[in-house]
Amino acid sequence: MTSYTSRAGVPFTSSSVDSSTGSMRGVIASYRRSQFFASSNIPYNAHFSDEGSDEEARVGEDDEEGELVPIPRDDMTEFWDWDETSRPVLQRARTFIPQRPVAKTREITATSGSQLAQSTSDEAVPLLQASPTSDQVSYGGSDSDTYVGGESHGPTDRSILRRKSSDTLKKPHNYGGQSTYGQTLFNSIAILLGIGVLSEPLAFAYAGWIGGTALIVFMGFLNCYTAKILAGIILEDPHLRSYADIGRKAFGPKSTALTMIMFCLELFAVSVAFVTLAADSMHEIMPAYSSNTFKIASIVVLAPLVFLPLSMLSYTSIFGICSTLLIIVVVFIDGFSKPDAPGSLWSPAVTSWGTGSMTELGIAFGLFMAGFSGHAVIPSLARDMVDPSEFDNMINWAFIVTTFIYGMIGYAGYFMFGRNVSDEVSKDLMNTPGYTSWINEIALWTLVSTPITKFPLSTRPLNVILEIMLGIDNHAPLQGGIKPQLDTQPSTAHRLLNRVFFIVERISVPVLTILVSILVPEFSSLMAFLGSFSAFMICVIGPISAKIALEGRCSLTDASFLAIAIVMATWGTLATFWAA
Repeated sequence: MTSYTSRAGVPFTSSSVDSSTGSMRGVIASYRRSQFFASSNIPYNAHFSDEGSDEEARVGEDDEEGELVPIPRDDMTEFWDWDETSRPVLQRARTFIPQRPVAKTREITATSGSQLAQSTSDEAVPLLQASPTSDQVSYGGSDSDTYVGGESHGPTDRSILRRKSSDTLKKPHNYGGQSTYGQTLFNSIAILLGIGVLSEPLAFAYAGWIGGTALIVFMGFLNCYTAKILAGIILEDPHLRSYADIGRKAFGPKSTALTMIMFCLELFAVSVAFVTLAADSMHEIMPAYSSNTFKIASIVVLAPLVFLPLSMLSYTSIFGICSTLLIIVVVFIDGFSKPDAPGSLWSPAVTSWGTGSMTELGIAFGLFMAGFSGHAVIPSLARDMVDPSEFDNMINWAFIVTTFIYGMIGYAGYFMFGRNVSDEVSKDLMNTPGYTSWINEIALWTLVSTPITKFPLSTRPLNVILEIMLGIDNHAPLQGGIKPQLDTQPSTAHRLLNRVFFIVERISVPVLTILVSILVPEFSSLMAFLGSFSAFMICVIGPISAKIALEGRCSLTDASFLAIAIVMATWGTLATFWAA
């Protein structure tokens, strides 16, 4: 074993850090973990504004190896059992909260029956155990390894941690992260680089060369800035684990309901876009059948997928990023292989430098913004890094790569098809004569796999939230991997009825998404709404507002970005509805 110290001063050990970084097994394992991060925003119960959910949402469980394990949310996922073996092995954390000198003691008022922890040498995160000797808990000196805890017999019913001073927040923590710099970079690019790439040429067609270039660069910079805000907030407080936790800390527990609504709305819009994309791609391959026919038929495929465990779905979602990269490559192959317009990079189509109308410019706001929507999982990505101090540098490169790819595909598609480009550039590849048809067909077949594999991952948080609200008992939090035994076991009839409701609810979500996809068939409208409304709220307005609320002040930069985001979001949303 070799000991290492990160740039943040966080120690960890590894048998072979370099080999782990280059290991494909480690990359896949890290990517699989990232697919679960969206579910970390789900509350534990239906009382979204209950303050009691704060602590529950922040505390994870540790498996026998000391690995941080997300708590499964339904009985069909069983354990989030990661099987990787070659990854950096974290040094056992001595304490969960950084120790401070005795002169700067902080107190914790504990509840009756609540437990506080004494760190042991064989635990990655110390368990919380009660001590009857004191009513206060103090952080020991720099050499102390333990907490001294006690009980409070007052009326309070939960532990309250006093706000740390600024010098404490700057001190590095060992968060138990498992992903290396390269793995987190790959995960970030994979999350950002989604189906929004297909509508980038249309965004340039609406905004023009000047407007499109300015917008995509500005969107990339703005979203990178807010991603750093989220990471900074969550890394300052070791109790926070997700985007929803940041909202609760900044705006109070009552903000959870709004966060859930925005989060669910974004996931539902993405799910509808998945259905639309799959049906449109199938229609291009087999034009004898309409897109609506394929949408209705897709229930046969989507319904069984919503019951699969997340551990299996995290593997299949890898095909999504592969198909996205393939369609990008095919665009350039087709463009360079065809000498004459339309659809040629050698003979460009008619384009314009500026926008055609204010409505089209507003729609372009949403189309560009939709490509950078991924902030709901950014905080979890930061915590999952072995060395979180490298996050800012990593996310810079993630947005540089993503912005470059979006810009290149937008330039190429607009250059090849001009203002006649479709809302999905993949349609033009199939409808334009002169291309190598079998290459395009392979690309479209792989593109069909993207919605199919990612649809159940997008809808799973929706399913879980609905089941919690409806009281379908499939989401009892696990204690050490074991569901708590109830004093009174439900009757056989109750369990059967619960299972029926569970199946009906799971199937109802894909049915509803298919119905909305039929009613709103334009892929561009879905992506524009996703970007203009939910993406601006979650990716820009939310993070900047949280920063202002926590710091108690508003800088000129934050005020400017917030004002621009509100104007763009309002403009883009109204333009999308107007055009639809």
